[in-house]
Amino acid sequence: MSWDEQTDGVEERLVGAAADREDLAVEAALRPKDFGEFIGQTRVREQLDLVLRAARARGATADHVLLSGAPGLGKTTLSLIIAAEMGAPIRITSGPAIQHAGDLAAILSSLAEGEVLFLDEIHRMSRPAEEMLYMAMEDFRVDVIVGKGPGATAIPLELPPFTLVGATTRAGLLPPPLRDRFGFTGHMEFYEPTELERVVHRSAGLLAVEVTADGAAEIAGRSRGTPRIANRLLRRVRDYAQVRADGVVTREAARRALAVYEVDERGLDRLDRSVLHALLNLFGGGPVGLSTLSVAVGEERETVEEVAEPFLVREGLLARTPRGRVATPAAWRHLGLTPPAREGGTGQDGLFGM
Repeated sequence: MSWDEQTDGVEERLVGAAADREDLAVEAALRPKDFGEFIGQTRVREQLDLVLRAARARGATADHVLLSGAPGLGKTTLSLIIAAEMGAPIRITSGPAIQHAGDLAAILSSLAEGEVLFLDEIHRMSRPAEEMLYMAMEDFRVDVIVGKGPGATAIPLELPPFTLVGATTRAGLLPPPLRDRFGFTGHMEFYEPTELERVVHRSAGLLAVEVTADGAAEIAGRSRGTPRIANRLLRRVRDYAQVRADGVVTREAARRALAVYEVDERGLDRLDRSVLHALLNLFGGGPVGLSTLSVAVGEERETVEEVAEPFLVREGLLARTPRGRVATPAAWRHLGLTPPAREGGTGQDGLFGM
């Protein structure tokens, strides 16, 4: 089952980090144009700025760049900034779109000198294309195979120097030979609430939305550390404020709007809470197997594991153990429930004091 099939029906989640068509359209208007406008990711931004300044001073093409991190943190935006800082055009494609070595060869052979090639979800590229990319990154050359069988001939094709910017949400799936060919690797961290407040204020200004400081703070606190989600919540709260209030995004308007959209104060939505409710109310907090938990919430196993669990684990509400999924004390508190007493103590698998 492909990732697209796994997430079918869940990508429309208001707090999902995957971009939908509306997100892509709005993000194009909201994207920062340079490092000065880019909010957050201070360490990666500073390091990249040094790499690009040094390359410009040498009159050279910038080193290849690998950006890793969860969806919605700004990897595409940084790739566009890299191209702008180097004064170079950018070509955008993705790993799933390159299923044959010929697909990659066609792209590489059409690049201009100094051009930036942004390859999103690079870990999903086919193996033959991946092996061709090794030589292209290191030697700026590819071997085009002409013919088949014993009579096949490899024709070397020289490439102009270019900068590859690879983006991945799963850096661990990249083979070491590919990772080693990147001159700079940056990991995108989740944003702090104060950074997301700045993102909300900036986006509100660009969207001509009046937002108060406490309204921005309320949205930022429910955005799961992700600017894309913050911008999406801002648009939905804006809609609510325009229809049911005076058009100003205040804390009260944000709270009422996000209650309508079932996003709670920690950013959990219906799917997240369904998983926790099943784990706590049906299985006493666990441990319970993933397949059993998935059946209990009426979702595919992959949906629970890939869509709901990562945020619940990051928030300290759920733990993955060898025996199964276990709720933490924070999960019981968040849902206003009392954990059951356990023999020999109050805990489960060491999570409650054992």
